[in-house]
Amino acid sequence: MTDPIDSVPNDPLAPEPLTGQEELSGPAAFKARQQAASEAALAADNVVGFEQPGGGSEQDALVAKIAALENVLVQSNDQLLRTVAEMENLRKRSLREREDASKFAIAGFAKDLLDVADNFRRALDAIPAELRGDEKIKPLVEGIEATERTLLKSFDKNGIKKLEPLDEPFNPNFHEVMFEAPAAGKPGGTIIQLIEVGYMLNDRLLRPARVGVAKADPGASPAAHQVDTSA
Repeated sequence: MTDPIDSVPNDPLAPEPLTGQEELSGPAAFKARQQAASEAALAADNVVGFEQPGGGSEQDALVAKIAALENVLVQSNDQLLRTVAEMENLRKRSLREREDASKFAIAGFAKDLLDVADNFRRALDAIPAELRGDEKIKPLVEGIEATERTLLKSFDKNGIKKLEPLDEPFNPNFHEVMFEAPAAGKPGGTIIQLIEVGYMLNDRLLRPARVGVAKADPGASPAAHQVDTSA
């Protein structure tokens, strides 16, 4: 006898069994069919999008967006390089300023001490040579000389150097002319007298040397009285 259930024709609305997989039923089957439908719809959209003649609006928008992002990337890279260069320049400038501050921080104090050094030298020059051997004056002279040596040693320790350019060519970067006078056998512009010594602090002029220079001979050739103006 034929089973009534087997005699019922197949339902056209019934889902076809999954091929290549175990047949599912219930919620699992519904989820599998839903996922397959979504993947098919996505594939169809991709095919339609790339097959549109002349490119669809979505594709054009995507291309424009990529171009805009590339432009932003180029600008950002350029700005980054500029920022890095500026930071490097700032670092070098800060380092140089810190070194200058370390080398020249005592400039003001050193200038004040120059008058002290000048007064020691004036005091020694004011003592006549015949009195230096006097037993009453000799300890005073030796004390002043020792104090001057100690001060000059402190100057040298801190980068302060004397400028005593006697018989050297005049250089306006380091010397200050107080007078000109004829000097036999001296080319014009040669320093013939040192009125006041100058001082350098490291490689910076602290005070120019005040000098007298030989006056150029009107009959001499130009090369004979050329003034040295190099630094």
